Amino acid sequence: ITMTAEEQQQEAVAATEDKPTEEEENQNSDDEGGKAGNDEGTAENGEGGAVKKKKKKRKKKKKKAAGGITIGTPSKKNHGLRLIPETAFTDSYIKYGQTEPPTIPVSKLFENKTYPVGEIQTHPLESNSFRETSAEKRAHDRMQDDIYEKVRHASEVHRQVRSYAQSFIKPGIKLTDMCEMLEGKNRELVVEEGLGRGIGFPTGCSINHVAAHYTPNPGDDTELQYDDVMKIDFGTQIDGRIVDCAFTVAFNPRYDPLLEAVKEATETGIKTAGIDVRLCDVGEAVQEVMESYEVELDGKTFPVKCIRNLNGHSIGPYCIHAGKSVPIVKGGDTTKMEEDEMYAIETFGTTGRGYIIEDLECSHYMKNFQAPHVPLRLPRSKKLLSHINKTFGTLAFCRRWLEREDGGSFTINGSKGKQEKYLGALKNLCDVGIIQPYPPLCDVKGCYTAQYEHTILLRPTCKEVVSRGDDY
Repeated sequence: ITMTAEEQQQEAVAATEDKPTEEEENQNSDDEGGKAGNDEGTAENGEGGAVKKKKKKRKKKKKKAAGGITIGTPSKKNHGLRLIPETAFTDSYIKYGQTEPPTIPVSKLFENKTYPVGEIQTHPLESNSFRETSAEKRAHDRMQDDIYEKVRHASEVHRQVRSYAQSFIKPGIKLTDMCEMLEGKNRELVVEEGLGRGIGFPTGCSINHVAAHYTPNPGDDTELQYDDVMKIDFGTQIDGRIVDCAFTVAFNPRYDPLLEAVKEATETGIKTAGIDVRLCDVGEAVQEVMESYEVELDGKTFPVKCIRNLNGHSIGPYCIHAGKSVPIVKGGDTTKMEEDEMYAIETFGTTGRGYIIEDLECSHYMKNFQAPHVPLRLPRSKKLLSHINKTFGTLAFCRRWLEREDGGSFTINGSKGKQEKYLGALKNLCDVGIIQPYPPLCDVKGCYTAQYEHTILLRPTCKEVVSRGDDY
């Protein structure tokens, strides 16, 4: 009681001292001269201080979001990446209160909020017109909200990581350094928790005639050059819900027609896809757009061709290739897309022959989703398989991750996960069919390939392009 009374007395004294500050402006000239002058001077100083304090508070209110996160205005540009719009900034994430470079986990930025919804498109076909207004379909849509939130969470991480990557990708950078920076930021923003959340698959950085499935192995010192065409393909997963998204990096404007062809073909594939759409119809639409382009290189004109044995694919929980393939040429599978499915719509264009083969040293590996039970005799094989099961499960991994101090996941292995002398064991696991190797996929040497990819959700009421961003 005594303390409360003292506090009240202090507040009363403070109020009495502040009161002249507000009243001195209206004082009559009948007041005592010297005293009035002094009081007026004090009032002016006090009033000035009060105004300054008010101004500071107003600025903070404009720049602060809930939770004390500072909001900024994006302004930074990339290092001359082709086909990235002028309105896309490498620090686009600061509009959500993210730091530059990004360090705050995305889950904290959107604490007690919903994650940004992707681009909404209507399903094609007249038979789907009822879906937007159907009460039954809308109720079914709401039942999937928890899954949608996980996918949108992963998508926002992907957007922020790729924006950050676009700030440092430039000629001269080592591909190993680039991948480690990108993957490190991916782990940081998603808050890696082993199989619960983390990286969906190794960062692909295939260059020129290599179309996919290349990431540098330990000891690879390849550097990015000005005249290279590089495909950046990486993923993020939350509870096994994988977001698979890719774009092409080029600095020389002579490759613009190639990139435009593939980008436009991917957009056509996304627009054509939908519930009850036949997979072959998507491929036919993609091919028509892709092969309407041509590119001139060194005085010679090349038609842009679809790489006919590369496809988009359905995505399942902890399964990057869930069974259905989306062709990018006509004449494919007549199977239909179905409600609640998730797809990676990706297209590949080339100035070469339009057909890829497996070549070069393998870096990507993945445990078969339905791997057989095979008795293993080699102790090293048993040890490596145990490590793969607990660290990656059926998610893809690469040799660089096995040689990290944490073996691919600090949450699971701490700093004692590094695998030693594992190549023989890895080959043994591949030979018996437990692990599937995915070597680089290459067109004819000397040609150039490009790729664009987005992940879409076939919701009951609409189609959502969850990985859509300001950049593409």
